[in-house]
Amino acid sequence: MKNNIGGRFYTQVISNMLYSTLIACLIEVFLITNIDMLVTYLVESGSSLAPFTMIFRMGTVTTILYVLFGIMICSFTFLLLQRRSLKYIGKIANAVQNISEGDLNTEIEVLGDDEFSMIAANLNRMEEEIRELMDKERESERTKNELITNVAHDLRTPLTSIIGYLELLSKGIPLPQEMQQKYIEIVYTKAKRLEKLIEDLFGFTKVGKVSMNVGTVDIVKLLGQLLEEFYPSFADKELVYELISNVPAKTITADGNLLARLFDNLINNAIKYGADGKKVLVNVFAEEEIVTISVTNYGHVIPADELPFIFNKFYRVEQSRSTQTGGTGLGLAIAKNIVDMHGGTITVASDLNGTVFTVKLQVNFDVNRENFRAIG
Repeated sequence: MKNNIGGRFYTQVISNMLYSTLIACLIEVFLITNIDMLVTYLVESGSSLAPFTMIFRMGTVTTILYVLFGIMICSFTFLLLQRRSLKYIGKIANAVQNISEGDLNTEIEVLGDDEFSMIAANLNRMEEEIRELMDKERESERTKNELITNVAHDLRTPLTSIIGYLELLSKGIPLPQEMQQKYIEIVYTKAKRLEKLIEDLFGFTKVGKVSMNVGTVDIVKLLGQLLEEFYPSFADKELVYELISNVPAKTITADGNLLARLFDNLINNAIKYGADGKKVLVNVFAEEEIVTISVTNYGHVIPADELPFIFNKFYRVEQSRSTQTGGTGLGLAIAKNIVDMHGGTITVASDLNGTVFTVKLQVNFDVNRENFRAIG
């Protein structure tokens, strides 16, 4: 392809040279014929210009004059024929200069189908790739700064409380036994909170990189066990939970540990933000090829304009409320990554009838195909 494009350009140059030479020859023939006739006429008529006309009868000098004039005509004609290419080369040169000075919004119009058009297309593509790299770099820098800010805030808040209560307990100030026990419980709760934050951070960096340990999982049994494990949290928030399934058991192909992390995040999210609703509903609807699991809480409605961003890492719904309930903004991002690794989908809907997170998973998960897609 490159040789073909180069051949077209050289063909164009050679053609223009031939055209220029032909035009120069025609003009030269016309001039020589007419000048010779004019000189002969002036000499025979005894015109006062006859001595001047002797220049055109001086043999070698006359030939040199005709040759120089022909070269000038040929060069001028060639430049006229090549003016479009020369103008295009100037545009490309200016664009290269602008790019070298940091202007990445310069776009060169691709004209024709030769080496210069190929250079223009490559420059445009190079600009686009550089812009994409710079955008990714800026996004990476923004994400890093956002991570540092979030982690610093989320770790500092419980750590400050832990230090404060431990100082009270370590000073030996006489305190009622009930008060001491309450302080210890607060410190323990805050320490568990720190543990969860760190697990979320490490979980997000590892998910998608770990090799999946795929086997058979009874999804109904798994959800039942997770709900039982959350019983203290349900009791603390004065919530009740219900598991509804259209089948008593449903075995699917998946990584059980990753699914446990997935639904752990969804149930924990439902408990934190659904306390006002007094109930959390988990529904399983199994079909031949797809199993659908929904986790519903009846707390505050998520604003419609925030729903598209809810699975973004570090995103927090209703920032002030999230500050109270805690969280890195990674739980739902982790959940989505796990669903993607299993080739499934996760969606959210929120209205006065409740906030529903819906997960669809394949019953027979093709680990080789999906793993290749997730890692690649």
